[in-house]
Amino acid sequence: MYPTFTLIKKYIQYYVNASNSKGHGVHSPFVYQFIQEVLLNKQIPHEANLMEAKRKDLLTDNTILEVWDRGAGSRQNNQPKRVVKDIAAAALKPKKYAQLLAKIVDYFQPENIIEMGTSLGVTTCYLAKAAKGQPVFTMEGAPAVAEWAKKTMADLHVQNAQIIEGDFNQTLPDLLQKLDRVGMAYIDGNHQYIPTMQYFRDLMKKSDENSFFIFDDIHWSEEMEKAWLEIQQDPAVTLTIDLFYIGLVFFRKENKEPMHYTIRY
Repeated sequence: MYPTFTLIKKYIQYYVNASNSKGHGVHSPFVYQFIQEVLLNKQIPHEANLMEAKRKDLLTDNTILEVWDRGAGSRQNNQPKRVVKDIAAAALKPKKYAQLLAKIVDYFQPENIIEMGTSLGVTTCYLAKAAKGQPVFTMEGAPAVAEWAKKTMADLHVQNAQIIEGDFNQTLPDLLQKLDRVGMAYIDGNHQYIPTMQYFRDLMKKSDENSFFIFDDIHWSEEMEKAWLEIQQDPAVTLTIDLFYIGLVFFRKENKEPMHYTIRY
């Protein structure tokens, strides 16, 4: 992972060079509408106050969990015994981006949502509430964390999300065999080049022109930036949107030439 100073420098470069946040100069009607209807949408997602109340509870919970991280680890803490509040501080998607993910789901209403990286389940609940009954399959490699996420989902009365425990290298192919297609995938479970590219290739097998993927922390490390660049160059990818902390990947056939946008958010 990049040092904090490097990330700050990269964010400043992104902010200075990104396209205007209001969509000025964006030539794609699809992207312009996405900016207007999603990125500039100030409406609070359904039951967001409940999700944020749960976040506050988790941020003060002193329960100790036995956690074996299968991914690239945490910037703050990568010890096997970790406190719930520390996991929440390090791994929960910030409110701004958790709510953005909910707005994206609400806008596109994708069929079959896969989340790779459940953590404590707050973002899962945002996705599930926005999905309006569509199934959400969320994957977590640490059993103790998965159990805690189940508590979060139960407390927030989420019934359309299913937690799948285990190593992504095994659980993702097994899940994909059971699905006809993937409408949306949110990849936030292993910030390394080789696993990220493998997830991308596996998910591609069940995607179509209306599917889209969201990759978390695309500028988190040299490996993630390498993966993001390679994904952008894949022949099946026709459109990407770089929001710095997340990157969106589309396969829309209406684009005659690939289009890659970096938008200030």
